[in-house]
Amino acid sequence: MSAPETLTTAPTELVARVPLWERIRIRAGKVLAYSLIVIVSLPIIVMYVWLFMQSISTQVLLGFIPKKLSLNNWRFLWSEVTIGVRTYTSIWPVVLNTFVFAMGVTFVVVLVSALSGFALSRFQFRGRTQLTQMTILLHAFPGVTLLIAIYYILFVLWKVPIIGPIIGLNSIWGVVFVKSALEIPMAAWIVKGFFDDIPWDIEWAAYVDGCSRLQAWRRVILPVIQPGIASVAIFAFLAGWSEFLYLFTFIFEQKNFTLSLYVKQLIGDFKFVDYGLLSAAALFYMIPPLLFFLFTQKSLLRVSFGGVKG
Repeated sequence: MSAPETLTTAPTELVARVPLWERIRIRAGKVLAYSLIVIVSLPIIVMYVWLFMQSISTQVLLGFIPKKLSLNNWRFLWSEVTIGVRTYTSIWPVVLNTFVFAMGVTFVVVLVSALSGFALSRFQFRGRTQLTQMTILLHAFPGVTLLIAIYYILFVLWKVPIIGPIIGLNSIWGVVFVKSALEIPMAAWIVKGFFDDIPWDIEWAAYVDGCSRLQAWRRVILPVIQPGIASVAIFAFLAGWSEFLYLFTFIFEQKNFTLSLYVKQLIGDFKFVDYGLLSAAALFYMIPPLLFFLFTQKSLLRVSFGGVKG
């Protein structure tokens, strides 16, 4: 007895053909978008290529073609640099100062913004909404307009016997607190948005288990908003690493120089500039932020700022 035949009917596939004009419009849009990206990115790429070629050669043709390769421009990594009558200090103490400054700004900004963002999100007090709105206004002031006032404050602190050398003029930590104070308003606003997205049930459950407000903030709520804390930390580190204006104004001695001041020192008065050495130092200055971004970009991609509320 033969097995019954199985009748299979293939489903009819309806192929919707896109009109020719629509395909042309889509492709033209893609070409235009990629063209704009190339046009905007090309000057930046050209500048980086120029820096790299200048740093690995003693002479270049047309600005980009190395005529003679050499690592002499990178000599600041293993020795002091002498240009004319000036001798520039070893770069490694400068690198240490830069890391101390950037990490100090990161620590202060993350700590204060996490506490203030929690207070703005969870506490009810008179003027809370107005204070929250003022945080953006405080961040909008140009830093250069505050130089005289900040200089006066640091000068007064500098005369205090014990704390003066630590947080006064010509002190890295003094500038750390200045830079952190300018970064905290925006960071607190961002962190407040993450606290707003946390349901009250999670916080009340911590209180029922016997936690105080500080314990609930530290043990329960902070782990939930790790992406927000990571984003604030990343931006604070990059702001501290790239800071120049306040360091240039309030730091006087070479022992407290950071990499931004070291590069400025290599430029000098533009009369006798070693562009190869300057290019190598500029590339070295950019390496840590690039590495920092490569290792933290996944945290940034997981961040959503949609929960920020007034």
